[in-house]
This record gives sequence, C-alpha cells and structure tokens, in this order.
Amino acid sequence: MPARVCCCCAALRPRYKRLVDNIFPEDPKDGLVKADMEKLTFYAVSAPEKLDRIGAYLAERLSRDVVRHRYGYVLIAMEALDQLLMACHSQSIKPFVESFLHMVAKLLESGEPKLQVLGTNSFVKFANIEEDTPSYHRRYDFFVSRFSAMCHSCDHDPEIQKEIRIAGIRGIQGVVRKTVNDELRATIWEPQHMDKIVPSLLFNMQKIEDVDRTGLPSSPTGGEKEENPALLAENCFRELLGRATYGIMNNAVRPVFAHLDHHKLWDPNEFAVSCFKIIMYSIQAQYSHHVIQEILRHLDVCKRDSPRVRAGIIQVLLEAVAIAAKGSIGPAVLEVFNTLLKHLRISVDFELGDRRSSAGSATFSTASKESDERIVQNAIIQTIGFFGSNLPDYQRSEIMMFIMGKVPVFGSTSQSLDTSHLGDLGTRRIQIMLLRSLLMVTSGYKATTITNALPAPFLDPLLSPSLMEDSELRQLVLEILHNLIDRHDNRAKLRGIRIIPDVSDLKIKRDKISRQDVSFMKKHGQQLYRHIYLGCKEEDNVQKNFELLYTSLALTTIELANEEVVIDLIRLAIALQDIAIINEDNLPMFNRCGVMALVAAYLNFLSQMIAVPAFCQHVSKVIETRSLEAPYFLPETIFKDKCNLPISLEKHEKNLFFLTNKIAESLGGSGYSVERLSVPYVPQVTDEDRLSRRKSIVDTVSIQVDILPGNNTEDKVNNTEEITFEALKKAIDNNGLEEQEKEKRRLVIEKFQKAPFEEIAAQCETKANLLHDRLAQILELTIRPPPSPSGTMTVTAGHAHYQSVPVYEMKFPDLCVY
Repeated sequence: MPARVCCCCAALRPRYKRLVDNIFPEDPKDGLVKADMEKLTFYAVSAPEKLDRIGAYLAERLSRDVVRHRYGYVLIAMEALDQLLMACHSQSIKPFVESFLHMVAKLLESGEPKLQVLGTNSFVKFANIEEDTPSYHRRYDFFVSRFSAMCHSCDHDPEIQKEIRIAGIRGIQGVVRKTVNDELRATIWEPQHMDKIVPSLLFNMQKIEDVDRTGLPSSPTGGEKEENPALLAENCFRELLGRATYGIMNNAVRPVFAHLDHHKLWDPNEFAVSCFKIIMYSIQAQYSHHVIQEILRHLDVCKRDSPRVRAGIIQVLLEAVAIAAKGSIGPAVLEVFNTLLKHLRISVDFELGDRRSSAGSATFSTASKESDERIVQNAIIQTIGFFGSNLPDYQRSEIMMFIMGKVPVFGSTSQSLDTSHLGDLGTRRIQIMLLRSLLMVTSGYKATTITNALPAPFLDPLLSPSLMEDSELRQLVLEILHNLIDRHDNRAKLRGIRIIPDVSDLKIKRDKISRQDVSFMKKHGQQLYRHIYLGCKEEDNVQKNFELLYTSLALTTIELANEEVVIDLIRLAIALQDIAIINEDNLPMFNRCGVMALVAAYLNFLSQMIAVPAFCQHVSKVIETRSLEAPYFLPETIFKDKCNLPISLEKHEKNLFFLTNKIAESLGGSGYSVERLSVPYVPQVTDEDRLSRRKSIVDTVSIQVDILPGNNTEDKVNNTEEITFEALKKAIDNNGLEEQEKEKRRLVIEKFQKAPFEEIAAQCETKANLLHDRLAQILELTIRPPPSPSGTMTVTAGHAHYQSVPVYEMKFPDLCVY
C-alpha cells in the first residue's frame, strides 16, 4: 500500500504528481482507477510539456515498486504508461518515451518471468506506434541483447521457458518493426545486432517438431503462432528478411552460416536446406544472387572440411538455385560456375590423394572417404546442370562454351582446368564429370538454328573427346550432340538400335530444312561425318556406343538432311560397311558385325524417311537376306547376350551387302544427283590425328576430284615421298613455313565465307579465263609445233603421233610439252 501524506503536504505537491498518485488504489487488486486515469490523460493531452515529468515520476514509482516486489502496482504503472502512449502523439512525447523505455528495461532486467513478459508486451505496443518525427539519438542495443538472451531461456520449468522464449521472439519482432519504420533503421542491420538476432531466431526454429519445413510460408492459426516458438520465430525471420534491402542483405545472411557451422547442421543438412528455402522465398527476387554468392563464398571457406559438410553446402546451393531460377539469378553467372568447377577439381584431388596415400592398404575409412567425395562430385554436377538448364538461352550458350573450355584435352593449351598434378586418371575423371555437367546444361535446349546450338568455337572442342580412347567419353559427347541437334524431341522415339518395320508409326516431327541449317552442313557436315566414321572404328565400342551412333545418324537425317546431305550420309554408310568388310584396322568380330548392324538399321530408317520405293526395296531385300543367312549382321541378333559370331566375312555373298550401284540406280530414277555416290567417302584429316598439318578444304576437294568417274586413277603417279631422316629433318625445319601456309589457308577460307558473292564470282571468272587461254596455247603448240630438223609430226584422226619429237620449252615455267 502506497504511503499516505497529509492534506497540507498533498496540496503543495505538483498537480501532475497528485494526478499520478490518484490512479493507484489502496489495494492493487482493485486495478487502475479509471476515473483518475481519464483525468491524467486529459491533463497530459492538454499540457504536453508535462509529459516528460509525468513519465519520470511514473518511472520513479515503478522502480521503487520493483525493488520492493510490489508487482501489483508495477502492473498498474505499466498500464497507465501504455494508455498515455496511445493517447499522446505530440513532439513532446519523446522525453516521455525515454522514461517509458527506461521502465521497460527495468522490467526486462528483473529475474521475474512475469515482469519480463510484461515489459515485452509494453514494448511491442510501443513498437506499433508510428511517431511523427524520427528520433536521432534513440538506440535499441540493450533491447536487442536482452530479447536475444530471452530467446535462449533455459528455465527448468518448460512452461516458463516457453513463455520467456516467446516473449523474446516477440520483442525482437517489435525491435525490427520499430527500427525499420524509423529513418535510423540502418542501425538494426549492423553486424553486431544481426549476429544476435538471427541465431536467436534460428535456435528456436531448430526446435520445431512434426511441422512441415518446405520453406514455403505456412498459415497456422493465431493461437498456434502465439504458442509455438518455432512458428513465431519463423514468421519473425521471414519478416526480417523481407525488409532487407540491397546493401544490408549480406549482414542478415552471414549469421546463418555461423549458426549452422557452430551447431554442425550441414550433415545432416535438412535444417540448413529449410533455412535457405525460407531465405530465398522471403527476400526480394532481385537479391537472390546475393544469397547464392554468399553460399559460394562459404563453400570456399569450407573447402578443406569433410566431404559430407561440403556436400551439404552444395545441396543447399542447389535448392537456392532452384528457387532463384524462377526469378533473378544475377549477373555473376560465370563466377558461380567457375567456383563450382574449382571445387570439382578440388574434390577429385582429395579423392586421388586419399587413394594414393592408402595404396597397398585397402581400409574401410579410405573407401568411405572416396564414396563421400563421389557424393560431393555428384552434387556439384547436379547443381551445375540444374543451374545451367534454368538460364535463358543467351546465357546458357555462354555457359556451354565456358564449361567446354574447361574440359582438359591432352596436348591442348586452352584455358582448361589445371589437371597436371592429377595424372591421367584424374584428368579422365575431370573430363567425364565436366561432360556430364555439360550434358545436363544442354538438356532441353532448343535453338532456333543449329548454328546457334553448335557454333564453330564450341563444336571443335566438343568433338575432340569423341576421338579419345574411352568409350564413356565418346558416349557423353554423342549424348550432348543429341541434346543440341534434336529440336523436336524425336530422340526418345529412336532409342535403341533396331530395324524399324514402319517409320511412320514413330510419328517423327520435323520441319523444312532452313537456309541456316543448309549452310551449317556445308561448313561442318564433313566434321560430323568424320567423327561418326572414326567413332565406329574404336575397338572398345559397346552396344551403347553403336546405339548412340545410330541415333546421331538418324537425328542428322531428321533435322539437317536435304538431298545433298542424304547422298553424303549414304556415302558415309557405305564407307562404314567397307570398314567391317575390309577390316584394315583389325577390329574384333563383334565390332565388325556391330558396324554392319548399324548400317542396316540406319539405311532402313533413311530409305523410309526419303520414301524412294526402289531404294526401300533394295534395303528390305538385303535385310531379309541377312535375317536368313547372316542374322549377326542385324542389331536384333548381334546385340544379344549370346550371339554366334562368324569366323570371317570374306566368304559372304554380295547379296548380304548394300551395293553402291544398286542405290545409285534406285535414287537416280527419283531425281537425286547420284554422281557423288561413286566417290568413296574419305574422312577429312585434321590436327586431331596428330599429323603434321591440317587438311584444307582445297586438299579435301582435290582428293575427291582425283577419283571422280572418268579420271584414270591407275595412271596417277605415286608422289608419296620416302620417309627418311633427311625428310624428317626438313619437315621440322619447315614448321615456320607450315604456319604461314596455315594462315594463308585460313585467310582464303575466311574470304570465301565473308566476301560478297559478286566479288568471288568475278575472281573465279578471271582465273577461268586465264586457264582457258593457257590451255589454248598448249593445244596450239602441241598440234602445230615449230619446225625441227630432228623430228616430224603427223596428225591423223585428231590424234598426234610423234617421231623423235624434242621437248619444247614454253614461256610458262611450270608447263612443258613433249
């Protein structure tokens, strides 16, 4: 009961003190005296300059009552303060607020849970009041620290512990709301505050039980929110992140990593995944890339942690990317992929290091470490693939080029990953994983033209691994090609190499070949044919290799084939058949029969696609004959687990093979230009074959011209130079000349690619006229040579017969007539 004063002394007291004293009843159980409270409120509103004195006097009384444990009067004082705060909104309220916050701090410092809850409730009410002018001197450091400590309450009574934790979370929520609405809101985002607020919320979120943690906003009832610390903390965390802006996003995210590290929550990482799902769904979409960059930065910090910790971080990154891909991933896309590829190399390095250190002592722990590193590597590949497949097309093409540039190639000096210290095994692992990543990135990529999907700077390095002596690498390259070539989703219909009775049942989707695609095949068609041709000659080919090669031919037919390409593909198929028959490379019998089956399956598909009846009849007849006499030449038989292989192929009849003259006869009647069918396919020679120089376009054309019909190839002189020491020495000394020749050829090719057609035509016409004049002079000198005393010449029926004719030197130094 408050001390009473005499009437004389009471009359001398200031009026505001008398009004404050009157609101306290003799018995605190009676509660606040409402009539006197109304008088005090009216006085405060009428004389706002007295508010600071009223607040100071109330704070004095409350402090005294707290010390004396008169909690009933404490409750009355706080109720009076709350009502005054709600009623007064003048500028003079600021000194009163200071007294109010001082009283709230007194309650929070007390060890009584009820008083802490009471102070928290008053602070929350205050936080919801919008002030007319900002306060430039008020700070909430004490309240941040105190509310954060309450969130970690460990009271022995579970009910009291839960009550205090809820009060702490609500207090933090009040601080956030108050400071965000204040012009000085930047103070709450300082790292020293975030390092207290964020872990306190995560600590309570971590205690959630039997609640869906998908990361999507939950919708519990009001009672559940108030009674469940985990749900309340989650809502506060979402609100905090939702108010974060560009410059302060990192301050809110970094304490999450510290909390997960301290409590070892990366393995298992269910809580870490749920936290970052909440973060990604709560922040503004344009800031998503900040979170991704912070995850990558933390991955760099933890690069020497256990594999499972790194795998947990990468899994979190994958989930974050999956959400960010729906909005804005940001400009630093290459940085993301560069970091992931760097950690891929580090993981392979760790795996091989553990294997080398444990050589000769196969222990369970070493096998477990290798298995864990495989988990890390698979997580990285999955993340790269998912990230890349969700990028827009223009960025995805850049990423494809970027990843392809990182694939290490033996003897290459490109900007690939440094695998010099990993050895051949480590380099192969890196190659396979990078190609697997590229396979995922290209999945679902639909380019408008094939030139956009397979630009020259990308096609050349992509096809290089297809010639390596590793069947898995070649399979990955072919699958990547399928992703890029197949623009109408026909690949699934072509799965599995087989003789298709009726191709129309597959309902193949295709469009008319565009001019850009025709141009691509003219420039790069020979390159594709070459790699299919050489891929069929590898000794370690298995059934999957043949299936992928067949699919490559079929997709090329669907997407890129005009009449000219069809002829080239038939020439390629006949050349593949010759590989199996002649067997210059000493291939195993299974490979030879596999190539024969591949050719049969493809020509069956091609003949039905171009729908030439005579061609279809020839192909069907050969297949029918094979099914009776040589079933091992068909894919349905050769690729069975147990297949009887022939001893040799030399004794087989011609009716088992596809004949060029029959195909030319059948296609010629349908309007196809079949002259080139008699020209055997010869693969273009490049630097990839480890030869001294790359064959130019002119060289390739000259090879084919030499064996055109009408040329007497038997009379050609064999100009092959004998390989001697002097010849090798000369070749080494001529490296500089070869580089100059390569540059000249490059300029010629570039000129033909970029120069206007009229200019090229004019130059060709000029050269043709000059050649015509030279030939005319040659014929004139041949038929009518100058008189000679030592020889005569007679011309009979258009043929020149010479009798001891000497050599006449002409004015052209490179031509002479006998």
